[in-house]
Amino acid sequence: MAQDVRLLAAEDRLAAWELSRLAFGGSRQSPPQLLELAPGRYDWGAFDDAGRLVARAVDREQCHWFGGRLVPASGVASVAVAPEIRGTGLARRILTALLAAARDRGAVISTLFPTTQAPYRRVGYEAAGALAWTVLPTSALAAIRQPSDVVLRPAEPADVPAVPGPAAACWSGRSRRSTRPRKPYWPATTGSPWPWGGGGAIEGYASWDRGPGYDASGRLSVFDLMGLTGPATTALLAMLGTWTSVAPALELRLPEPDPAILLAPFVGATVQSSQPWMLWPEHVAGSVDLLLTDDMCPWNAGPHRLVLDGGYGRLEVGGGGDVRPALLDHF
Repeated sequence: MAQDVRLLAAEDRLAAWELSRLAFGGSRQSPPQLLELAPGRYDWGAFDDAGRLVARAVDREQCHWFGGRLVPASGVASVAVAPEIRGTGLARRILTALLAAARDRGAVISTLFPTTQAPYRRVGYEAAGALAWTVLPTSALAAIRQPSDVVLRPAEPADVPAVPGPAAACWSGRSRRSTRPRKPYWPATTGSPWPWGGGGAIEGYASWDRGPGYDASGRLSVFDLMGLTGPATTALLAMLGTWTSVAPALELRLPEPDPAILLAPFVGATVQSSQPWMLWPEHVAGSVDLLLTDDMCPWNAGPHRLVLDGGYGRLEVGGGGDVRPALLDHF
């Protein structure tokens, strides 16, 4: 059993790479960048009595958008245990140390992409969403018209500080992410237009890579598609539809569900792959008073209280009606 759980030092990086290669596969040659300690990344290791690294986990300093604000987070990755001692509770031990240190630096939640959910559920993580690649014919978007009050233009690095809301989380650096827990892409993609609203504010963005070929194999891979308003998202979808003559297929990386599907006829769309992600802590307690409106079913309208307690949520009639949900106001 491991006797020492600590942050890895530079001299431990090669052993860490070998343990990850054993667990997840990969080249026997260690990429040079993996032997360097990066800012915002904390590598934890567990060592046996002989000083051999037998387990590891990585804490990535991140933020996620929840409720319109950035929440400090720990993005957990590269959890690996030597095969001969799996099932002995070592993963729990190293994650306990990782999460305690992450809390000390200010993280209040943690997220991860699991290879299997069972061990993470035992320590408090729960499935909270998925990041999916959706494939559809580009022609399905060809009939969408550009809103008259939105202007598209190519993005520039100088735009990054001015990007508000979720876009800022994706583009502002390695330690921040959107509600979709993944790395930002800047400027590695071949296209990245920003839609500007009528008031001149940046309201969203898209980034993509145009693959080779002009025949049926031609494909446009869209890494990011995000709009803060319905018109901004519609403008980006209309732009993607203009590729139909040279890229018959679109690959869109979207969370499930995504408001974009409410604005476009996703005819013939199929989910090519779906990667679930998990959130910790398991039990969050609190409540919020909502004022619901429902023109179609008015009996649902009025003040309600959303209560989270013991890992369960319930909606009760009553409360002060302090918050009016506005998720679909622009759609």
